[in-house]
Amino acid sequence: MKVRILEGKTKSERNKIIAASLLGVLAIFALYFAFGRSSSASTTRVNVNAPTSSPRAGASPINQDKFRIPTAEEQDLNYVVPIVYLPGNSYAAAAGRNIFAFYEPPPPCPTCPTPFVPPPTVKPPTPEPTPVYLVSVLSPQSLYAGSQSFRLEVNGDRFTPDSKIYFSQVEMPTTFVNSQKLVTDIPANLIANEGPRQIMVQSPDGRSYSNQAMLSVQAAPRPPFQYIGMIGRKRYNNDTAYFIEAGKTTPITGRLNDVLGGRFRLLSINSNETVFEDTGLGFKHRLQLVRTPTGTPGTPGFPAAQPGARGFPSGVIPGGEPG
Repeated sequence: MKVRILEGKTKSERNKIIAASLLGVLAIFALYFAFGRSSSASTTRVNVNAPTSSPRAGASPINQDKFRIPTAEEQDLNYVVPIVYLPGNSYAAAAGRNIFAFYEPPPPCPTCPTPFVPPPTVKPPTPEPTPVYLVSVLSPQSLYAGSQSFRLEVNGDRFTPDSKIYFSQVEMPTTFVNSQKLVTDIPANLIANEGPRQIMVQSPDGRSYSNQAMLSVQAAPRPPFQYIGMIGRKRYNNDTAYFIEAGKTTPITGRLNDVLGGRFRLLSINSNETVFEDTGLGFKHRLQLVRTPTGTPGTPGFPAAQPGARGFPSGVIPGGEPG
């Protein structure tokens, strides 16, 4: 058979057939040593006899009460420990979540603190209602304190016949001219002192009102002098008063009806005071005598005062000089 297989074969072909046969034999031996020995090994039988329910001779019977479940009356609930189950404490991964992926919190932002605290709600201010009446211009717009009574004209819009002018919250008798003009007379006692005055237009019931306007009451200009002395004469009423003007050191003189400072007329001279009248406004101003204490330097430009001289030049006594 060997001859038949190798007949007609070349030498290289015969070598290939021989090598394949040897490899097949080696493969059979390898399979035998890997699996054949364990399958052909002898097995050991072990007979296990189950215990019978009948007790053995001489053995004590089983106490069935030992394995009986106690009844509710037999249980002492004081020794029962409750089971506390907190599912929130478990850190098991959620279903379908990749356990190898770590949680990354979102980046912080100024509008989302943790925990989020809503900003306080600010109630918007209640808008003020639009005034019904409109006050635009006053006439006059300013005056001096101490002036005489005057007529005040209030110009604006949307005035009605029942509109009233209020002067510093005092209702004044009001004349309705038209829907754009109201008139009233202001007494002198309401402007005796300087300071702003509030002007408004209101209805008698107070439901309709206007915006407020301010009337400026200024202090009247005063003579810028100091009365430092006089020379009195017996005849012809020709007394002479001496003054020091503000910012100057040389005295100036004035006689009755002289106008000093361009606007102040000298009306009266005596040993205690002088009286001026404002030629433009009609106001009267009293200037008291400035007395220099005894033994101190006199007024600038005047010799030092002597006892009994009351600040006058030495040897000059009011009313003692002949006219």
